[in-house]
Order: sequence, then structure tokens, then C-alpha cells
Amino acid sequence: MTDRITDIWGTRTPYDRDLPWPVRVDSHLDDGVEEADVDRWVGSACVLCSNGCGCEIAVKDGRMVGIRGRATDTINHGRLGPKGLYGSWPDSTRDRLTRPLIRVDGELTETDWDTAMTHIVDRSRSLLADHGPLSHAFYTSGQLFLEEYYTLAVISAAGLGTPHLDGNTRLCTATSAAAMKESFGSDGQPGSYTDFDFCDAVFLFGHNMAETQTVLWSRLLDRLAGASPPKVVAVDPRRTRVAEAALASGGVHLAPMPGTNQALLNGLIREIIVNEWIDRDYLAAHTIGFDELASVVDSYTPERVASICEVPAEDIRRAAEIFGTADRVLSTVLQGFYQSHQATAASCQVNNLHLLRGMLGRPGCGLLQMNGQPTAQNTRETGANGDLPGFRNWANPQHIAELADLWNVDELQIPHWGPPTHAMQIWRYAEQGSVRLLWISATNPAVSLPDLARVREILRRADLFVIVQDGFRTETAEFADVVLPAALWGEKQGTFTNASRTVHLSDRAVEPPGEARADLDIFLDYARRMDLRDRDDNPLPPWSDAEGAFRGWQECSRGRLCDYTGLSYQRLRENGSGIPWPCTPEHPDGSDRLYADGVFPTDPQVCETYGHDLLTGGAVSAEQYRAIRPDGRAFLKAAEYTPPEEVPDEDYPLACTTGRTVYHFHTRTKTGRSAALRRAAPRPWVELAAADAERAGISEGDLVRVESRRGYVCVPARIGRGREGTVFLPFHYGYWDVDGAAGGPPTGARDGESAPRAANELTRTMWDPVSKQPLFVISAVRLIRVAPGREPAPAPTTGASAPCDPGIPATRAAGDTEVRESLGSARPPAAPSTPTHTHGVPAPGTSTSPTTPRT
Repeated sequence: MTDRITDIWGTRTPYDRDLPWPVRVDSHLDDGVEEADVDRWVGSACVLCSNGCGCEIAVKDGRMVGIRGRATDTINHGRLGPKGLYGSWPDSTRDRLTRPLIRVDGELTETDWDTAMTHIVDRSRSLLADHGPLSHAFYTSGQLFLEEYYTLAVISAAGLGTPHLDGNTRLCTATSAAAMKESFGSDGQPGSYTDFDFCDAVFLFGHNMAETQTVLWSRLLDRLAGASPPKVVAVDPRRTRVAEAALASGGVHLAPMPGTNQALLNGLIREIIVNEWIDRDYLAAHTIGFDELASVVDSYTPERVASICEVPAEDIRRAAEIFGTADRVLSTVLQGFYQSHQATAASCQVNNLHLLRGMLGRPGCGLLQMNGQPTAQNTRETGANGDLPGFRNWANPQHIAELADLWNVDELQIPHWGPPTHAMQIWRYAEQGSVRLLWISATNPAVSLPDLARVREILRRADLFVIVQDGFRTETAEFADVVLPAALWGEKQGTFTNASRTVHLSDRAVEPPGEARADLDIFLDYARRMDLRDRDDNPLPPWSDAEGAFRGWQECSRGRLCDYTGLSYQRLRENGSGIPWPCTPEHPDGSDRLYADGVFPTDPQVCETYGHDLLTGGAVSAEQYRAIRPDGRAFLKAAEYTPPEEVPDEDYPLACTTGRTVYHFHTRTKTGRSAALRRAAPRPWVELAAADAERAGISEGDLVRVESRRGYVCVPARIGRGREGTVFLPFHYGYWDVDGAAGGPPTGARDGESAPRAANELTRTMWDPVSKQPLFVISAVRLIRVAPGREPAPAPTTGASAPCDPGIPATRAAGDTEVRESLGSARPPAAPSTPTHTHGVPAPGTSTSPTTPRT
């Protein structure tokens, strides 16, 4: 028995390279409940990070009372992290939405479903008649189910004809998709989590895996504790547990100044090239653009990069040597790159490193452009992310015709005169008044979007009709005209796909509370009341339940890279694990890795995009793209480094980054209602380096006003171990009280603890030119000490925000946090084989290749 507040990653189970990760089943039950008391266990997967850990929900007397990992699941081999163990079923449900709310005389008032939906449909029809489909926009999540996203995509594109559909995945994972599309022609992770079992070196680019994906970090910790540990290289300005492990492994911690990732990667690539650590045969057969890339990076010597990034030149050389000489390298990328300056350009350079060495499609040679949310991959697959379903290209008439035929609508009904609208543009249209109905589902933009003062003003607009669909009365719900109570995880059925393309089925374990409904049912109710029809006068969408929506999606995915046609609810129930796509009847076990044959989905009739200029975002035309003749080869895309638009100066001398802490997920809609997680990280803080704190006269726990050119927050100071010149703010915290109760927007207090505390008061409405992802991690700020501290900052001592002062009390568990760890010898099923046609879409007129066995 252990607790997973103080012991975040649990007991080590060391293992050697090329061997399977041992099983350890983690389970946690409500206080007083024993396993013998559980009525039934219902299969699912955890939804509190992007790892997608297979699990089972304990049900007793019609309610969820616990969770345990699934030993046979290839993703987690039975393990669960603190958020999954303690935050999956919130223990504070007094403010759970159980009936619709409608604004009457300025106040949100309970009503019935018919009244709420009639109000929405009446406004929707009126706006469509007066202003057309461009008056409607949908802003969704990375936490719904595949079936719900696809239904919403069909409603918006085929039913209403609006291109304004995107998710909060724009904030966390848009660059992942963009980088893979630019390099490989399509979204879709090349690597697999099993690559951790085979690699000789691990590079984590802007990825604090120890806190954002705790179970995956446990896997790496177990490799590091084994007989042949990999070397680790961490790229992060903070001294995280990842950075500590890198140094202990004989690797490198590179701590570049925020906004300089592109310069660093150009320097690493130059070292790989000049030292001839490249696979020239692979480059000649499978890539385009080597000469231009080599020319662009030629001037990025270690000394030049060191001066830009403020890291030692020898560390750059050492990191490049590790990448260039290891037999098998695994790379992961996340928000430290995605939410920073030149996000897509820098992420593409990670792709380039693997292409230069021919390290794709083989065990241990993985590349994971990671996701930040549990179902972010599904938003991208289904077209709920500012794209088209099935990784189709909006500029390819053949792809539009395929969708029109699939949905049985006229091609002109599907908006494709330009790219689908990304989320940041949707909010700008709402600000300008052209978007007049904004439907927000399963996300909390009043906390998560940049420049929150602007967001609040948009939500307050009298001409904007706001619908909020959620399980709780969030900060965003306070601005809504209609609030719809939605079912949460465990209360509905559907599938979702994690960051390694692995599909899990989550069956309904309990009924939702009160009158709450599954998001799928809400969307379908709207479609039926709007009387949306195809050209044969059949209801659109045609399905009425989750499994019907899944079958509809299977047809949409047929023949595309993300092919689901070999999957079914029954197979997913019986498998004992998730199954990675592409999964077809010919390859029913799915595909562990992509691109084993070196053939990429870059054919003009297959590709998801024709590409962009990485510096300007300028789109490549279809004619220009065809002239390149990619013929299934990957692109080595190059870009010069350019300085960020906002850098520290005399008035705002520090660079501010934002990010996550191990105990919370996004805006704490669920984890903030878990007593165990809330006690571990109850309030926000600002983390600053000891030297910066000394210059500013700030001590541990002092109340500090952190100001940017856009706003400020007042939070306690943690004197931590980050690099000098940078500060860190966790982004999870909005305007909730300490005990998790929802509160309203800030009252305008100028100082003290009642002042704003959401990190995004400081961030800018700026985005990457290619991925359109906001630049959350490069604001310039200054610090003002407001009041002396009464106690240490509420920052956890267990992760990257650990204090410099060893005398500060450690984060401790309190209450019912007991977790049972069962070490077992049972092994999960073998990883699925990798078909040689792993690009998923054979060129026209060719046939697929047979399956090759997994090494």
C-alpha cells in the first residue's frame, strides 16, 4: 500500500532493453469500500492526461467508488497516475449541473430541456435566416469522445455549412498536427509507447513528462533503473525531474531562454550533418530538401547557438553526439515547443533529426509529437479541430467529393472555399460581431485562453449568444445565455484515441446525475430539432447512438491513414487492451508504428495539406506542391531563427512561462474537486530563480504581483530551481475558492489575494503562423512584492516547483489516498504488428503489402 500524492510514480519495476515492461496494477477505492464490495468493474481508459491508460471503473450501488489499472493494457500495464487515481470521479459534486440553465433578467435560472433547446433552436434559425451559417461557431474540447466530435463535425459542415469549428486542442496540440503534416504529409504519430522498451536514448523537447504524463514517466524510470538504461536529454528552462534524470543518466539538460527553440534545433541539426551522423541512403530514397536544410543550418555553430539560447556550447555538442551516435533514439515533444515562438518550425526540426538518421518505423526509433489532452487525437481525426474529417485536404476537390458522397449532401454545402476556421480566428470573429452564436462544449475558455480580459469582454457582448455545455458551472458558464448539463466520463459511452494512436472503448458505468445528458445526445437533439437533412430528406446525421456514430466514422476513415474499419466495440471489449490505428480487416491488430517502409502520405491525392512556409505561414498551392513531386517522400523543412516579438526589456525584465503541475489537469474542472489533489496544490504560485528573487527582495511565500503589458496576477512566490531570468506560473487556476467552489470573474481589486490569479491574464493574443497555436510561454513580466509571506508558497515540493530551501515542509497526503500496488508476472498482449503499408493510404493503383512481424 502507498499513497500517490507523495509517491507520485509508485514502486519501481526495473527492466532491461528489449524486454517487456513488468505489470503493476494500481487501484484506489473510496474510504470504507473493499474490492469484495464492488458490484461490477466497467472497462474504460483514464481521461486526465493524453497517455490513455487502460482502466476499470468500480461500481457499487449505482455509483462510481473506485478505479484500477488494467494489467493487460499495452499503454500502462496496470499503472495509473495521481490524477486518474484521485480525480476521475470528483468527490465534491455539490455544484454539478443537473438541469439546464437559461438567462432570465440577467440571472441564470433552472429550466427544463425543452425550454432550453427551444431557445437555442429559435436563436439558431433566426441567425441562419438573417446572417447565414457564418454566424454560427462551435468551440469544443480535447476531452469528448470520438463519436461526439464526428457528430458535431457533420452537423457543422454538412448540416449548417459553417467552417467555424475548432477545439481547445488549438491551445495544446495544434502544433503536433501541423508539424507532422508539414514533414510527413498527414497527421498521425509515427512512434509508439513501446519504443521506450527498445531505445538507447530519449530526447524530451519541452516535455515535462514527469508531471504531464506520470505513467509514461514511470515507464522511463523503470528503464533507467534497469541494466541498460538509455541516456536522457531534456530541453526545458526549468529544472524538472526530467532534467535531473537526464543528468543522472549521463545525458544533458539544455535550458534555453524561452523563444529560442528554433536556434537550438538548427544547431543540433548542424552538428548531426557536419559530423556525418546521417543516413544518406535513407535521405536519398525517402526525403526531399536536404540541401536547403544543410544550407540554412550551416551558420548555427554551437558558439552562435550558445549566445542566442544562453546554454553552454559544449552541452549542445554533447546532446548532438548522443542523438547522432545512439543506435535507437526516441523523441517526444510537447508544450515547451508547441506554445512558444516558431512552434511549428522548431517541431519540424525534431522530425528532421529522425529523418536525417533514418530513425522511423523501427523499435526504439520513435517520434511522438505529443498531445496534451486525452482525446485530442480524435478532434484532429474527425475534423473537429479546424480541419476536415479523416485527415482530408480542404483544398483537394476529390476529398470534398468523398465527404459529400459519404454524407449524401451537395459538395457546395461543405464549406471549402478556404481553410476551416481556427479557434483564435473564431474568437476574433466573435469580437468583431460576425459570429453571433458560440457553442462551447467541455472547455473553460474564461481560464484557458490567452489575454483573459479580452476574452471576458467577448463573452459579455450583447450580440453574442453563448451556449455552454459542461458538467459543472465553470467560470465560462457564468457568461452563458444557456447552460446545458452534460454527462462526464463513466456516465456515457464512446471511444477515444491517445497520443500513440491507441483506441480504447469507455462503456457507461453509471447514470448521469439529475437530467444531465451525454454530449452526443445533446448534439443529436439539436440536429433533430433543427430538422437537418441530407439530399434524400433523411435525418443528418443518420445515427441515434454512440455505436451508430462509430460505424459512421469507420466509413469516413476507410482508406485513410486513420483507418478504423478493423475495429468494433465488441473487439475493443474483448481485446483486454486498446488497439492502435490504422486497423483494417486485413490487419485487425492495428499498427504499432508508422512509416516502416519509408513511404509517407505526401502524394498530392493523399496528403492532408500542401504545406506552408514555416516563417510566414504562407500556403503552398496545389500546383506548386505537385511540381515538387514528393512521390511518398518526407519533407526536410528548414527555417531561420527569428527573435520573438516580445522579449524581456528594462520595464519587463523577466521571461514568463506557463504550464502544468502534476496534481491538476487544465482548469481543474475535475481535479479541483478532488480533495486529495486540491490539498496537494490548492492555489497558484509564481516560481522564480533564487538570484532573481534576491534582486527583487522577494522571499519564499511573499505575495507577489506579476505584471505583463496585458494584466497581472497576485500570487505567493516559490523560490525554485529554474534558470535565472525566467519565471513560471501554473495555468490551471481560475477564480475558484480554495475548497473548489465556483466563483465569478474578478471584481477588479488592485492588490492582495482577491486579485486575479489566472496565468492567462498575462499572455498574448498571438499565435504561430502555421499551427495557429497561441504563444503562452513567452511573455515578458516584472515582479512587485505586495506583502510579506505568512507561510511557504502552496507549490508542490514533489515536482519541478520544488523549493531551493530544503527546510520547507514537503507535500504530504491527507485523508483517503491509499493506493494498492499489485506487482504481477502476467504480461500484457504482444504489441500489434506493423503493416509495411504503414502510411495507411497506398498510392492510386497499388496494392497494400502483407504484415511484417514486430521485432
